[in-house]
Amino acid sequence: MSETRKLVAILVADVVGYSRLAGADEDRTLARLRGLRSDLIDPAIAAHHGRIVKRTGDGSIIEFRSVVDAVRCAIEMQNGLIERNAGVPEDRRIEFRVGIHVGDVVEESDGDLMGDGVNIAARLEGIAKPGAICLSEDAYRQVSGRLEMEVTDLGPTQLKNIDRQIRAYSLQVGVPAKPKTVRSANPSEPKRRSRLALLGAAIAALLVVLAGGAWWFLNANRPASVAAKAPAEAARLSIVVLPFANLSGDPGQDYLIDALTDELTTSLARMRDTFVIARNTAMTYKGKPIDAKAIGKDLSVRYVLEGSVQPSGDRMRVNAQLIDAGSGAHLWAEQFDTPRADLLQTQDAIVTHLARAMDLQLVQAEGARAKRTPAANPDAEDLALQCDAGTRKAGWIGKEADAAYALCDQALAIDPNNVRALMVLGTKFWLPAALGLSSDPKGDLERADRLETKALALDPDYAWAHVNEGVILQFQRRTEEAVAEHERALALDPSNAAAAGGLGTAYIFLGQFEKSLEPFDKAIRTSPHDPALNLWYGQKAQAHYGLKNYDQAIELARRAIAIKPDYNQFSHLILVAALASTDRDAEAREALKRYLALPSTGPLKTIAAWKAHQMSLGGDPRFVEAEERMYDGLRKAGMPEE
Repeated sequence: MSETRKLVAILVADVVGYSRLAGADEDRTLARLRGLRSDLIDPAIAAHHGRIVKRTGDGSIIEFRSVVDAVRCAIEMQNGLIERNAGVPEDRRIEFRVGIHVGDVVEESDGDLMGDGVNIAARLEGIAKPGAICLSEDAYRQVSGRLEMEVTDLGPTQLKNIDRQIRAYSLQVGVPAKPKTVRSANPSEPKRRSRLALLGAAIAALLVVLAGGAWWFLNANRPASVAAKAPAEAARLSIVVLPFANLSGDPGQDYLIDALTDELTTSLARMRDTFVIARNTAMTYKGKPIDAKAIGKDLSVRYVLEGSVQPSGDRMRVNAQLIDAGSGAHLWAEQFDTPRADLLQTQDAIVTHLARAMDLQLVQAEGARAKRTPAANPDAEDLALQCDAGTRKAGWIGKEADAAYALCDQALAIDPNNVRALMVLGTKFWLPAALGLSSDPKGDLERADRLETKALALDPDYAWAHVNEGVILQFQRRTEEAVAEHERALALDPSNAAAAGGLGTAYIFLGQFEKSLEPFDKAIRTSPHDPALNLWYGQKAQAHYGLKNYDQAIELARRAIAIKPDYNQFSHLILVAALASTDRDAEAREALKRYLALPSTGPLKTIAAWKAHQMSLGGDPRFVEAEERMYDGLRKAGMPEE
């Protein structure tokens, strides 16, 4: 049998107290473990370029190309388990111990790994605390400057069946590192720091010179083997467009500058071979100090595009720069001057320059569709932009949102054909109907349909209007048409996480529960900090309930509720029904009690009310059967019939 020696990072993970958990309820424990593997562990391994060497019953041995990848994967897994264990009784929690070592191993022809490198990682896993990550000194040395969590030096440790002591370090996930006080005992230290500062300035000047040759640097010198740290591994350009800084001194101008960020995100997402983080997640960094390395690590992207907008009379100056998230180096920078009325068209020039720097070919057909006809009336468009920003900020429902919607009415009074105002105003009517809060859901859906239909007649390639129309069609029980609308929106704007989430929801209404999971995962990957994240996890729970994967449904519903407890009624009810369906009656009754006490429950406090709402959504036999099972679970938990 042939074999090969190589140096790799090895991660070994195991479930704490697996025998106890399996002894108490083997079927449920196995189901939960399978769910964790499919929804958390395997995606994390893939995202960080790991290879599963073997499964060891309740654990795994995984190979990584670097310790950094291995540690990031372990942190993602442990954080995910913390979220999933929220609200779960302590004796039923699934927790992992993780050991990581870097060393020489022997790879056999079947892909199996042997040798001390594997043995040491396995023994480190054995001494790790539940929920912690234990590293050898060799592994810790490579990541020590990158960790932002509490680290305990365990000192030289004698590991079982290892003939020498191994210095070990324990990382406690979820516990931030203690701040360190740095003192200089060396009188010459200020001089040394001064020399370093001069060296840093020289390097910075060199980077400015290199920025002019960004194309050559990125394409001639960048190693081809470096893979994008993004879920869409094939993408040549994985990027986030951060909110551009408003240098006007007037926060009231934010709406216009944020709209430029939206346009840039959409335009970049239309380029071939790109993975672009969605707008809602990018906006969570607004007003915060820019740390490209941390952002790249957080979002698993290779590049960060950021910039600023500064008014000068009736013109606007836009500065844009591209940053390598791995090194923090500035690779490309440009300045653009434009009339205020043409600010949003600046995105065309920025994207074109960026495409040239990255040697990416703009897709001409998609590029042409991206350029909507400029608004006929700049004043109406300005009001529509303010309306869009105001309703987003207010969460689209409530008094503050209604005040923002009034700006769309004003825009349409000036220009009845303003596409953005038509699109945004449609949300005022379909969203309450979708949430069961409308006194006239049929009439509100029809009003919304008229607005979105008109917007699409004026601009057939407006992705957000397709998203809204898709939701309206779903609630009008025209679900096949809704699927087509969401697919069209994704074709126009692949970064539109709402379109992906809407597509998944449409598949649920069609009873295609398995098929719905991929669009939800796409939405979560594209916008991992989205305000709608709780909805997507809740709908994944609903899909798993439809598939009778009750334990996965429970975990996902709890995750959705942990993100936003007082919202998303069906997450609470899926949790109640799934608990009841697995004979966890006391937990089901407690979960129902929490749901009925929520302000967001509204009129949906009885099985009859919820049934009337749900049956308005779809009539596919598979969907109806899943709903009937849910009603049985709600009855068992004690929900009133009427």
